[in-house]
Amino acid sequence: MRLDDYDDSIRVEDQRGRGGGFGGGGGGLPFGLLSLIGSRFGIGGIIVVVIGMALFGGLGNLLGGGQQGVVGGPVASGPTGAKSIAESCNVNAFSHESCNALASLNHTWEPILAKAGINAAAPKLVFYSQAGQSGCGAAQSAMGPFYCPTDQGIYIDTDFYTEMDKKMGAGGDFARAYVMAHEYGHHIQSLTGLSDQVHQAQQRDPSRANQLSVRLELQADCYAGVWAAKNRDRIEPGDLEEGLRAAHQIGDDTLMKAAGRRPVEAAFTHGSAAQRMTWLRKGLDTGNEDQCDTFADMAG
Repeated sequence: MRLDDYDDSIRVEDQRGRGGGFGGGGGGLPFGLLSLIGSRFGIGGIIVVVIGMALFGGLGNLLGGGQQGVVGGPVASGPTGAKSIAESCNVNAFSHESCNALASLNHTWEPILAKAGINAAAPKLVFYSQAGQSGCGAAQSAMGPFYCPTDQGIYIDTDFYTEMDKKMGAGGDFARAYVMAHEYGHHIQSLTGLSDQVHQAQQRDPSRANQLSVRLELQADCYAGVWAAKNRDRIEPGDLEEGLRAAHQIGDDTLMKAAGRRPVEAAFTHGSAAQRMTWLRKGLDTGNEDQCDTFADMAG
């Protein structure tokens, strides 16, 4: 996908290279973070935490520590003082791609949200390596990329993209852009208040928690497709196939099979491969965010 270079519309925080300073922790995720991952996080989530332990060699110890500051414009925070956005976005090719995707997402969604009367605050992009800190608690690379509504941050360890390619068979620049666009979809859900509504519904009826989580994730997939459709002139041959293949490879059933588990629909939190492909394609085909109501057929 041919995206323009990032501009000063993006906010970036860089936690990579931060040494020491973390308090040691025991194994396992805090219950509050685990619950939030299960109900809200994107391509990461509980499934990827579990699958990540199988595919990526385990979570290791939990790490904690102080948060890095974040500013917009020309400067981003860093472990040893201020780093420019250019420095953070050019650590590697995946960083550059992520920054380009964020700028494109900002420019695409801002007028859509403004038309709906929503004051769109752009999310920040947070790079970390192996372990970091988010407004939702500790960040671990085994989670995969995720969105934290508390600080409106999209968190990425760019090594995940290598894992997508080598261990999930979901490589390609459009597949990586889809990851960013999906997480941005969760930002939109946070801005519209849908995430909070779903979380409240899950608390009222825990038996529907997974079902509601799946609907939230599939809508984020659809939003990713809408973004791509509105930038169709940037799409290159093979891009759509990359995106659909990635959607298939991160389906709950595909990930469970990869971990040697029998897929159980009741345990799905993000949707099956078929569902994720269907909703990504719906966004791509319609280019209309109003067609992304994944909750329409739910009673109550």
